Amino acid sequence: MGRVTDRRRVLRIRDGAVSTRPDTLVAEEPLEIRLNGRPLAITMRTPGDDFALAAGFLVSEGVLGAAEELRTIVYCAGATEDGSNTYNVVDVQLAPGVPVPDITLERNVYTTSSCGLCGKASLDAVRSTARWPVADDPRLKVTPALLSALPDRLRAAQRVFDRTGGLHAAGLFSPTGELLDLREDVGRHNAVDKLIGRALQSGELPLSQTILLVSGRASFELAQKAVMAGIPMLAAVSAPSSLAVDLAAETGLTLVGFLRGSSMNVYAGEDRITYAAPSGDGGEADRAGAGPAVGHRS
Repeated sequence: MGRVTDRRRVLRIRDGAVSTRPDTLVAEEPLEIRLNGRPLAITMRTPGDDFALAAGFLVSEGVLGAAEELRTIVYCAGATEDGSNTYNVVDVQLAPGVPVPDITLERNVYTTSSCGLCGKASLDAVRSTARWPVADDPRLKVTPALLSALPDRLRAAQRVFDRTGGLHAAGLFSPTGELLDLREDVGRHNAVDKLIGRALQSGELPLSQTILLVSGRASFELAQKAVMAGIPMLAAVSAPSSLAVDLAAETGLTLVGFLRGSSMNVYAGEDRITYAAPSGDGGEADRAGAGPAVGHRS
């Protein structure tokens, strides 16, 4: 719809020289997600892939898990007083027989790029509602060298970031490092939802034997989304949160943080990381999952 970016006049100062010029900004608008006609959530997002965003959000919430459970997603006309369509409200209709969650005032939420649930109740909820236990996906094995190459591949594919510098990215990679899909959004959780939603629409869930790479930090919410989509490995270029590490440890998710160059920290699920130990330790760590966490904070 041509609403991914916008233009604004800026005053530019470079080495004492002052000029005016147009600047390209990433667009940010609210999206209201309705479920069977009832308001469920509002998120600030970059317009585009809105249907995938809504579908992915419902996968993360445990409502959807297969394409046949989704009946339709449509933009809602009449969202304004004059009856026009703002393309900022979508209604998701579930297929007949799919349970509709209880939508209460407490559940109706406004989400932001830093939103997420907290505490043991959240861990228990994810563990009890995940359809595809990621601990049951031991086949994924990767080397640090493969992981180290992924951030550059993700960055090279970020077309809108090149124009704005203001977008998060989520990339899905194969065990051999092939970029399978990439989504960008002003909110990192939205980028992941768009990626997962497209997989649901294509009938590709669960996303077993894949690696999810995010361009920022690894929050509890992003770990939750990976688990709910059946993704066994989450990697981030920045830090994870303590609750994200707790969730990864409890569910069997491999969680990698501070993935920068050849350095990284493996916080959970190290059995999926295969690496050779430095010379001189007798070779005890020359196998998957052996030895200390890889890398360090930079």
